Amino acid sequence: MNLEIANEENLKILLDELADRLNVVNRSIMDPEDYNLNKYEDLKFMYDMVVQKGQLSASETQAFITELASIRK
Repeated sequence: MNLEIANEENLKILLDELADRLNVVNRSIMDPEDYNLNKYEDLKFMYDMVVQKGQLSASETQAFITELASIRK
């Protein structure tokens, strides 16, 4: 799996992983159909930051969720 390639399958993987790591309860905000592939690099950057950071505080988690909401269609 090469997440550097922007495609629908990788977009779904990124969003699923972010939802798991951010403990998103309302998974409807993570529907791949609500995100454009042209925002893939932004999502990948966020994903990399969350993976690198590991444990997130409540405020960091909220900040990531807010950022996700801002890049939705």
